[in-house]
Amino acid sequence: MREFDYIIVGGGCAGLSLAYELEVNEKLKNKTLAIIEPRAEYKKDKTWSFWKVAAHNFDDCVKKNWENFSVNIPKKTNYLECNIYPYQSIDSGLFYEKINSKLKDNNNISFFKDISEINSKNSFVFNSVPSIKKDHRNLWQHFCGVEVESKNDFFDDEIFNLMDFDCDQRESVHFFYTLPYSKTTALIETTWLSKMNDDSQKDYDTQIKDYIENHLNLKDYKIIYKEKGAIPLFYPMIEKAKNKINIGTAGGMTRLSTGYTFLNIQEHSRYIRENIENITHAKKYKIGNKYRFLDEIFLRVLEKHPEKMPEIFFKMFKASPKTVIKFLSNKSNFFEDLSIIFRMPKLTFIKALFY
Repeated sequence: MREFDYIIVGGGCAGLSLAYELEVNEKLKNKTLAIIEPRAEYKKDKTWSFWKVAAHNFDDCVKKNWENFSVNIPKKTNYLECNIYPYQSIDSGLFYEKINSKLKDNNNISFFKDISEINSKNSFVFNSVPSIKKDHRNLWQHFCGVEVESKNDFFDDEIFNLMDFDCDQRESVHFFYTLPYSKTTALIETTWLSKMNDDSQKDYDTQIKDYIENHLNLKDYKIIYKEKGAIPLFYPMIEKAKNKINIGTAGGMTRLSTGYTFLNIQEHSRYIRENIENITHAKKYKIGNKYRFLDEIFLRVLEKHPEKMPEIFFKMFKASPKTVIKFLSNKSNFFEDLSIIFRMPKLTFIKALFY
């Protein structure tokens, strides 16, 4: 069986981002790479959205940029600007097409359906497939979104709604999220932060239909695309192994309080590329310890007091938008962290230290 210098297990966002980063920086001219991915074909299956707080390779895959957003709870709405750090939405179909068209030009890169098809004994492995044990205590961000097309102009495509908590909470944390791509098209998503133990939360189609027709008051529309998924709000098990680095969610690149992963993946890929010649001795890359600590406290409060979370999120966004965005994107300094922390219900968060 063939041997390769590098193996990437999982050809999704993290795996392909790393392969592209290595390829465009000519790190695979004299090295071989195998990508293990079981899917039969690549097609649009996800939407990755984030505030652009750092450069990345995929501006040409961005479906839309926004410089204004809103957050609301019942009877209160906060309108904010994000012109310094625009919010971007990446179309996974364009992302896959761009990367695969680039990778196919290099004969040193090969795709396989299963790692058993190659000899991996002497390869350095980058693994993007998380090892997750089912546990009823674990929190998840689970969601379902549909892209709708209205018959007439309906949406204001200059502003997106990040969180709308004016909906049934069902003793968890629930909000809707609307990204208007144009005056006639938008992605509308129902999102839950919960333990996924309650199957009644998964009647996504009913939730979305009710929200579109009775909350947004859009009656004449059709669904042109649908996606759903679940992001673990806990770190997966990481088995330390020689000549192996975990990437993506498997490597702890998901920010637990938000689910944001895309930009963290890009920065991790860049770090690996910069250290690829000495990768076996490179220091482990991870999201800063302060964010891990703050996220752990935040998620304890979410678990114990889900009914308080809409107001907590709303108050968080009363800070400077620039500060909040940097905090949620792991780019904040100590004073910016404090400005967020001081807006939180102090007794509730202090108690969470001892749960």
